[in-house]
Amino acid sequence: MPEYCCFQDLFAMTDIHDLTRRLQKPADSKIVLYVADGLGGLPLLPGGKTELETANTPNLDALAQRGVLGMSIPVLPGIAPGSGPGHLGLFGYDPLKYDIGRGVLEALGIDFALTDRDVAVRGNFVTVDAGGNISDRRAGRVSSEIAEKLCKKLDTISIPGVEVFVCHVKEYRLVIVIRGEGLGGNVNDTDPQRTGVPPLKPQGSDPASQKTAEILTEFMRQAAEILKNDQPANLLTMRGIAKMPPIPRFQDVYGTRAAAIAVYPMYRGLARLVDMDILDAGHSLEDQMKCLEENWSRYDFFFIHFKYTDSTGEDGNFEAKVKRTEEYDSGIPHIMALKPDVLIVTGDHSTPAKMKSHSGHPVPTMLVADNCRFDGSRQFGESACRVGELGMFEAKYLMLQALAHAGRLEKYGA
Repeated sequence: MPEYCCFQDLFAMTDIHDLTRRLQKPADSKIVLYVADGLGGLPLLPGGKTELETANTPNLDALAQRGVLGMSIPVLPGIAPGSGPGHLGLFGYDPLKYDIGRGVLEALGIDFALTDRDVAVRGNFVTVDAGGNISDRRAGRVSSEIAEKLCKKLDTISIPGVEVFVCHVKEYRLVIVIRGEGLGGNVNDTDPQRTGVPPLKPQGSDPASQKTAEILTEFMRQAAEILKNDQPANLLTMRGIAKMPPIPRFQDVYGTRAAAIAVYPMYRGLARLVDMDILDAGHSLEDQMKCLEENWSRYDFFFIHFKYTDSTGEDGNFEAKVKRTEEYDSGIPHIMALKPDVLIVTGDHSTPAKMKSHSGHPVPTMLVADNCRFDGSRQFGESACRVGELGMFEAKYLMLQALAHAGRLEKYGA
C-alpha cells in the first residue's frame, strides 16, 4: 500500500493539532459524525457478503452515489482497538498518544467528577461457578434494575486509607472509583476475556500502581463475600483501570462548537473527555434524531453514536447485526433533512459476527459533501470502500477531511 505509507511519512514530523489550530477558519458550516459502533464485518463464508453488504441500506447506498468512500484504520494495521481508542481516532486524537483507560470514560459518562487523586475502574458483573471460574462474562446481561441494587451493596465496602465509590452504569456495567494519595493507574485488567477460568489478580507495574492493585484485591475479597448468593451476578471483573489524563479540548483544536448525542454512558464519557457538550439522547435512535433536530442551530459539530451494530457482532449474531445496520440506515433521512455541509458515516472499529469480537480489519467510511470528488461508488459496503477515493487511511486524519470539506481550514503555506 504505497499511498498509505507515503501518507504516514507526510504527517510523521508534525503535530496535527498544532496545524489545525493554525489553519482554523471561521465558517457557518455544520459537520455530522454518524458512528455505527463496530460497523465493519466479515462474510460468513469466503466470497460472501459482510453484514453491511447483506443489509438493505437504500439511504446509505444513495449517499454513496454522491460522496467518497474509503477504509479507515482505527489505530494501526492489524490492531484490534477498544471503543476508546477507536473513537478518539475518529475525533482526531492519536490513540497511541492518548491512551485513555475505560474506567475514566465510564466514570465521565455517568457525570462522576474525577479528581487527580482518583483511579477509575470499569466493572462487569459476571457469573462464577462453585470452583470460582467464570461461566458468563456478562452475568446474562443482568438488568439495570438488579444491577443497581448490587452496586448499592458494593458501595458499602470500606478500605482503610481510601474512599471507595461504586456507581451503576447500565445493565451489567459499573464504575468503581478509588480516591486516595499516591495511587497509580497502571494495573492490569482482571477480566481474562474467556470463560472457564477465574478472574485474574490485580498487579501494578510500578509502586504507586501496586498500591492500587492491593486496594483492588481487598475490594474484590469483600465483593466476593457480598455477592456470593446473588445469581447470576455473583462476582465482577475489572477493566480499564486508569487515572484521568490531560487532553486538548475539541473546540480549541478545531474551532467548532461540538455536541454528543449518545445513549450509552461510555460514549458520552469519550465526548466529555474532549469537552464536547453532552445532550439528552433519550433511549432510541428516534430520540437521538429528535435531539439532533432540536439542537441543530446551537452547534457546528455533532457526534451521533449508534451502539447495536457492535453488541450484535459481539454476540456472534450475523442476522441481528444486519437488522441493526438497517436500523442505522433509517437515521440517514433525518440527518440529511437538516442539510449538513459534511456528513461522515463510519465506525470506530470492526466487530465481525463471525469472530464475536473487535477485530483489526479496516472500517468502511463515507464522507458526503457538495464539494466531494465523486468516486463512482454505487453502494456503501466493504468492497466498494476498498476502492474509493478516500483510500486507506488512519482514522485520526478523518477530521482533517471533515474540516476541509466544511470550509474550515485556511490554505497551508504561501
